[in-house]
Amino acid sequence: MDSKAYTAALAELRTLRDEIKKKQAEVAKLETERARRVTALAGYEKAKAERIAPAAGMSLAEVVAIAPILAPDSLTAPAQPAPTSPAPDVHAQPVEEPPAAQTPEPAPGAAAPPMARGPRTPAPADAAPSATAQVEAPPATDHAAPAAKAPAAAPQPPPASAPSSLAVAGLPRPLPSLPEGPEGDRWVGHAANLASTRPNFTQQARSTAFLDTATGMLVYRDQTVRLDLASASAGDILQAVFHTVPEGVERIYITEGDPWHREAGRYPFLRDAVAAWLNAPIEGWRTDTGRGKDRMAGHFVHARHPVGRYQREGADQHVEIRSVGEWFDPDGADPTTIRDAFVLLWKALRAHWPDAVIMGSPSQTGRDLWTRTIPARGQFSEGYPVLSEELRGLLHATAGQGRTELITPPDVPDQLPALVEYDRTFAYAKHTWKSPVGTPRRITAATFASWSEKEQTKALFGCGHWQVRVTVPNGWNHVGILPAPAPGERAWHYPRTPGTTFTTWAGGPEVHTALSNPLAPWKVEILDGLLWEDGKPLDDWSRKLKEAWASLSAQADLHGDPTHRQAAHLASRAVRSLLLYGIGSFAQRPRTVTGTTPRTAERDIPADAEIIGFDDDHVTWQRPTGFSRDPNAHPEWAATIWSGARAALLSMRMRDDNTHVGALHAPPGTVVAFRTDAVYLTAPQNWPYHGQPGEYLNKGHLTGPVPAPTTEDELLALRDAGRTAFHRTRTGGDA
Repeated sequence: MDSKAYTAALAELRTLRDEIKKKQAEVAKLETERARRVTALAGYEKAKAERIAPAAGMSLAEVVAIAPILAPDSLTAPAQPAPTSPAPDVHAQPVEEPPAAQTPEPAPGAAAPPMARGPRTPAPADAAPSATAQVEAPPATDHAAPAAKAPAAAPQPPPASAPSSLAVAGLPRPLPSLPEGPEGDRWVGHAANLASTRPNFTQQARSTAFLDTATGMLVYRDQTVRLDLASASAGDILQAVFHTVPEGVERIYITEGDPWHREAGRYPFLRDAVAAWLNAPIEGWRTDTGRGKDRMAGHFVHARHPVGRYQREGADQHVEIRSVGEWFDPDGADPTTIRDAFVLLWKALRAHWPDAVIMGSPSQTGRDLWTRTIPARGQFSEGYPVLSEELRGLLHATAGQGRTELITPPDVPDQLPALVEYDRTFAYAKHTWKSPVGTPRRITAATFASWSEKEQTKALFGCGHWQVRVTVPNGWNHVGILPAPAPGERAWHYPRTPGTTFTTWAGGPEVHTALSNPLAPWKVEILDGLLWEDGKPLDDWSRKLKEAWASLSAQADLHGDPTHRQAAHLASRAVRSLLLYGIGSFAQRPRTVTGTTPRTAERDIPADAEIIGFDDDHVTWQRPTGFSRDPNAHPEWAATIWSGARAALLSMRMRDDNTHVGALHAPPGTVVAFRTDAVYLTAPQNWPYHGQPGEYLNKGHLTGPVPAPTTEDELLALRDAGRTAFHRTRTGGDA
């Protein structure tokens, strides 16, 4: 083969690759439809995985992964002691079991003490943990529908201690553990010369315009004009905007229209359409390569909230095109009202931070504002040290975010008597008063067992992250409490079948709830853990944001001008985003770099990159880059807040009212779903509400009979209908 033939063969290979990509998209759609139909079949009370699997061309394990309710009895039954003369279970043979080496039995744990907390509802007579339920059973006994999954994160190689093999299809993925011996001791520390420190500079504000690409309305300062955007490509937007306003504009927020979706029908995936829109050639402009210390260059490909970064050829002019949806749902507001909302936001922040600047996204802005609350004197005046990369990887793999779960028939009625939504107001702000600081201590099972009950209780009340073996008590008839790893990247579920035993990682608030819930204490064995000192690194930041939120919320409720009320409401939602996404940014997920390469230079695509889209001119790719040396990476803070928020969905004390609220205080069988900060029930509850962060607000009420939702889309449709009906009931008019 000569050079010419080699080049021609490469061209043919690229053509074949493109065809494969298209076919894969078609197959993915068919597989999604198959999963939907399997889920629908699973709703039939006599449905069996053994009949569905051959009809779908799938294995039993694959069917059970889609519809856990179809799991054979051998998987859902509580674990029993092994018989003296074991006989093969013919019913369990079709299910793929992982080799024993992949699921080693953890070392003996130290039993955590029961922790009373307020009056407890009398437990069933047989609610004590079963002495026979010591063998781990697969936690796939939870009957949550797979439609509502935890948000996926970027691919991340497991820490060194994680099993190297992948989880068998349909069975839980393995979670990493701390290594034994000196290697584990090396993990428990901080990264060298890396800490969060108070900045010694002031952020520079960027001149911003607001554009509705559906109507062409552009608002810049006090000027409002109508633009002809032609096809609303990035080039059309830049040409129209800079033909009208000064070239000093550095950021354009799209308020309505989603122009990056204009030609979505031409592409197999929404990300492909967005990438094509961002990368379309623009005469006189090129993709931004950064300036000065600002290395935030290149486009950010996101299906709904992308960021286009452009630089004028031969000039030092830089501009971003962003979605205002990063900050809040515009809810039909025009660009003038949205600009007013940002002005109100800036004024509210300036009341607490004299040097506050609104940056491009709420995560950037929120974290920048936090750095300006780092103490100038005292214990952490030199900064908050960042954990070792190994511990950050462990927390990334073992600390989930919000609880997202849909409970389907037969665990709830086919026809619900009602669907009532309770949403926790500004929820994460409730859980920032205490966070872990300093160097963590490793607490082994032996160490925990050597402590007195008082010392154990104090540790579980503190800032810790624990590897535990958990047993659901006999007689348990309510929702699950502790998260367990489910099949799939970053997926979690909540086992609740009595007698089920599983191993997981959980934060102190959730472990405490399992031990002190109002129904019956769960059996929790401490296998390993990390324990920090209690500190308040986020308290000042959170307090200022809560005060800004309260001020804007009051304006949204009381101001006489309806336009100002709407702007204040949007600004209050933006403050919520500052805290929510600011906390998320502390988690510092492993980074994935997205890039584009001209088709004429495909040999320049990195060798470890995955091609995620293409058109006639460009190839879009992404590749994981692991953890960066981010001085503001504190996943231990995010994990603690998320754990506290998940625990409060189940049980939370309202001190002023001397009562408890949450899902575990509703009758068994009435919980339909959890969605991060919200719980959906079949009956209203008498839970007090005073408008404070963390309290449960009744936001929707749909009277029954209501068909029980079996997919996330069905739940969201019922949620929206319930909010509309509830609003009409309260106002006596249209929504």
